[in-house]
Amino acid sequence: MYCRSDSWNHPVCTSHLLKVMTTIVMERIGRVFISLQQIRQVPQMLTNAAPSMPGTIRDTDVPYYFRERYVCTGYRPLHQNWRYYFLSMFQRHNETINIWTHLLAFLVFLVKLRQLSETVDFVGDAHSWPLLILIVSSLIYSAFSVAAHLLGGKSELYHYTFFYLDYVGVAQYQYGSAVVHFYYAIDESLHRYVHGIFMPAATIFSCLSCLGCCYGKYRNHNLPTWVRKVGQVVPSAVAYTWDSSPVALRLLSWSTASNDPAIIYHFGQVAFFLSCAFFFSYPLLERCFPGRCDFVGQSHQLFHVFLSCCTLCQIHASHLDFLGRREVYSRLHGSGDAAVFVGLYGVTLVVCAMIVTFMLRKAKKVIDPKHKSK
Repeated sequence: MYCRSDSWNHPVCTSHLLKVMTTIVMERIGRVFISLQQIRQVPQMLTNAAPSMPGTIRDTDVPYYFRERYVCTGYRPLHQNWRYYFLSMFQRHNETINIWTHLLAFLVFLVKLRQLSETVDFVGDAHSWPLLILIVSSLIYSAFSVAAHLLGGKSELYHYTFFYLDYVGVAQYQYGSAVVHFYYAIDESLHRYVHGIFMPAATIFSCLSCLGCCYGKYRNHNLPTWVRKVGQVVPSAVAYTWDSSPVALRLLSWSTASNDPAIIYHFGQVAFFLSCAFFFSYPLLERCFPGRCDFVGQSHQLFHVFLSCCTLCQIHASHLDFLGRREVYSRLHGSGDAAVFVGLYGVTLVVCAMIVTFMLRKAKKVIDPKHKSK
């Protein structure tokens, strides 16, 4: 039955319209109900996908160099299939928070890149390339950290492999920090003295940081903890001091830069970095409450959080410097400087990859059963 436009008040037409509307509403309610049912089935689907997820084990059940100081339980068993370690992202163990802190940071950095790409010409504007290096290096270090904490527990070999990749991520992020500080934040007086050596030195320090971290992990099986920490912390501290020197000079002259919108974010990145450096070097909470921080409250988890906040402040400060100090940095840096710095970033990645390859060969000899039996 069809109704003319002048007869909608007719009872039959009104009844037909109500039936059509009721049908549409019921169909949509049915779709929502089905969607809710599917969402409720997700936990069951995960259980069916991994019906025999092993429980966690104690520190005494894993090799010595898998153990974290004052963390007694929550370790995942070794030599399980890959599906187990991927699904363990949703399991309660002592690496869960470490995985999710940097996974969420990775997503935030990705959103930040998407937002900046709407206003910054990362392809045509060479002056934007240092900012792009910083964001890309942030994405890489957070992704490599997630891989290390998620998959590094599969076996001794994969433990070395993924954590060596994690150290590559840290080293190339140090270079990313150096390039934005030198390009956007540096003062003209400092630039006059270091313009020819700053970025080559930053490249060397980043590679030394990677080497120190890899060597500390390699000697994890037979050196005291403090010796390994020194090998990891000292090169990174030297690199950070050098890389952040342009920012330090800006902060020392903050009274004359009260109208500088980026200065508060530079303060933030320094404060967050010093905090994360402390918690990386000293397991304060675990030592004060041994056995109570096995799942949440570990110093390394706080290190992840503070490092992510440091990076966000750094990206925001560098973007503000990119916008507000263009007249300064375009005068200080030649037309080809940005391309050179991109090239040095590639050199840093290649050298770090060579360091990891070399150290991984040495690690394989340590974990070789024949070598162990000697």
